Amino acid sequence: MRGHDRLTGVDAGFLALERLETPMHVGALAILDGEPFFDSDGRFRLAEVRRLVASRLHRLPRFRKRVCDVPFGIGRPVWVDDDRFDIGYHVRLTALPRPGSREQLLALFARVEAQMLDRTRPLWELWFVEGLEDGRVALIQKTHHALVDGVSGVDVATVLFDFTPEPVVPEPAAPEPPPWSPAPTPSASQLLVDTVVEEIGDLLALGHGMAAVTSVPGRAWARAGDLARAAATFAEGRLLAPRLSINRPVGRHRTFLGVRVPLDDVRAVRRDLGGTVNDVVLAGVAGGLARFLGSRGELRAGLTVKAMCPVSVRADDEHLALGNRVSALVVPLPVGEPDPRARLAAVRDATADLKERHQAVAAEALFGLTQYVAPTLLGLAARAAHHQVFFNLVSTNVPGPQVPLYCMGARMREAYPMVPLARNLGIGIAILSYCGMLHLGILADRDTFPDLDVLADGIVDAFAELRALTDNSGADDQ
Repeated sequence: MRGHDRLTGVDAGFLALERLETPMHVGALAILDGEPFFDSDGRFRLAEVRRLVASRLHRLPRFRKRVCDVPFGIGRPVWVDDDRFDIGYHVRLTALPRPGSREQLLALFARVEAQMLDRTRPLWELWFVEGLEDGRVALIQKTHHALVDGVSGVDVATVLFDFTPEPVVPEPAAPEPPPWSPAPTPSASQLLVDTVVEEIGDLLALGHGMAAVTSVPGRAWARAGDLARAAATFAEGRLLAPRLSINRPVGRHRTFLGVRVPLDDVRAVRRDLGGTVNDVVLAGVAGGLARFLGSRGELRAGLTVKAMCPVSVRADDEHLALGNRVSALVVPLPVGEPDPRARLAAVRDATADLKERHQAVAAEALFGLTQYVAPTLLGLAARAAHHQVFFNLVSTNVPGPQVPLYCMGARMREAYPMVPLARNLGIGIAILSYCGMLHLGILADRDTFPDLDVLADGIVDAFAELRALTDNSGADDQ
């Protein structure tokens, strides 16, 4: 059996996008109770944590694989077993000077996430942080976007965490996980042969697919028409996104803030004002952006900011499957609308219209074509993507578990996700719902956004404005 598998076109695209200024990993910052992590002498139980993680890696086999390029770049890279895999490299311990403040933790998180992952090793790291105030422990996660998308990232978290507080550290007498030994790295000639065979197979599959569709002309024209109409939604209104200060070239340094909003507040707004949870979230983000752009003198009546919102197309039976199964919607956010009720209505109508006309289906079809794109062209496309002018920021919303998670018996109290930046996308907003709270992680270029707290505070206030509308709805009816 072959010991390697090839990256998809989308996964390879994330590698091609990566630069020193734009690391392409997703991340998260979790805050946990601290006591279970320390032994009776107050020392962090690092060896046991590493043993726990190692005991579960058989469920995530790609976490022991590294990227291997094909000679001469004639094909997409492949995943091969890392014959020097070292759990100690991937599971690390650091500390803040006691008592470490929240501001110090966020600064540490931003520094760690600003550094690229080492491509000669499996593309993930876990950093445990001790020394926090109140005796708590933080966990910083880094996983390359070529390895996971947002939803599969949540799947990974549920493997590394438990749903019960009882510690599940493997005891010496406990059954050992399945043995693992790395498969030999394929030779250059083997990679070349496999690549040529796969490329021919892909082209034949594409040809068969086209033949099956075109064998029924009416069906072919209908399908082409559906995709054309769906793709046309990307160009409606203003084709180009407005040029704003959030779209200046980014540097190598980052700043990060976390915001929490009660999920019950969001559900109350959805119930009383309509739309989906995601519509309410986007309306809250739009309100925060209005405050932020207003403070920078960029807000004007009718201003619409375009947000690219990744959409999972992962099937239920793909739980724990790594790689990217994503599409996208480009949603117009009416930041120039001062009325929060009207702002939500505009978001709700826009997302309903985009879904009805299957914009995400068109995006998925376009992403799927990367399977057949030559690596050189894929690299050129990735470079062009850094200079895209069609949307202003990325905002991703991932549903997480609504019950507590535990690691080593320690309960996770907060969890803030992180989405990477691109060359001209200076702000990324990632949202994770966990245990009754929305956790919003806001990542930005440090030098361009010393005023990021204005955005964070504006988002909190925007959700409060929406919630106040539901508080007053009963009185308005009397």
